[in-house]
Amino acid sequence: MQIAIVLYEGFTVLDAVGPYQMLGGIPDAEVVLVAERKGPVRDDRDSLSLTADRSLAEVPSPDIVVVPGGPDPSGAMRSDVLLDWLRGADATSTWTTSVCTGSLVLAAAGLLKGRRATSHWLALDDLEQFGAEPAGDRVVTDGKYVTAAGVSAGIDMGLTLVGRIAGDRVAQSVQLLTEYDPQPPYDAGSPEKAPADLVEQWRRRGVSPTPSS
Repeated sequence: MQIAIVLYEGFTVLDAVGPYQMLGGIPDAEVVLVAERKGPVRDDRDSLSLTADRSLAEVPSPDIVVVPGGPDPSGAMRSDVLLDWLRGADATSTWTTSVCTGSLVLAAAGLLKGRRATSHWLALDDLEQFGAEPAGDRVVTDGKYVTAAGVSAGIDMGLTLVGRIAGDRVAQSVQLLTEYDPQPPYDAGSPEKAPADLVEQWRRRGVSPTPSS
C-alpha cells in the first residue's frame, strides 16, 4: 500500500506529520512525501521544511492520497499541476483524504462536489462554493473521501483510516505506541467550547484561503 502525502509551499506541518505518524503504522505501508518537484518544501511559518523525496509525476497512482492544509492554500488551489495530479490519482485511489484547509484543495480539483466534507472552522463555509456540503464534525467520511477538521484532527483522521484498513487491533496498537491520549490543559479546541470573544476575535481576523478570480 502506497500512501502519498502532498506537500506545497505554506502547508501546516502537523497537517502532514499527524497522518504520517498514524498511517505509517499500517503493516507493509509505504508512506511517501510528494510535491511538484523533489526537495525541501517550506511550511506556513517559513521556518521548517519537509523533504519531498518524489515528485508528483513519480507517484501517479497511490492507494491513499493525503492533502494537508495551511493558512492560505490558494496557491495549491490554483496549481494546475497539483489539481491535475489529484484528479488522476483520485481515479484509482482507495482513499482520498485531507486535513484542515486541504479539503479546499480537493474541492478546487472538483473531487468533493455533492459530498459532505469538513475543514478548519474558519474556512468551513468556503466549501459550499465548490459544491460540497460543509459538516462540522472532526472527521467526515463520504464514500472513499475522508476529510479532517483543523490541524490536530489529522491525527484522528489517520487513526480512523488505520482502523478501517488494518482493523481495530492495529489501530489500538498505533494509538498505544504513540501514547495518543489527549488530555489538554484547556478546553478551547473548538468554536463551540472556546470563549466567545476569542472566537469572534479570530473570525474578524479570518483566513482567506479561497483564490480570487
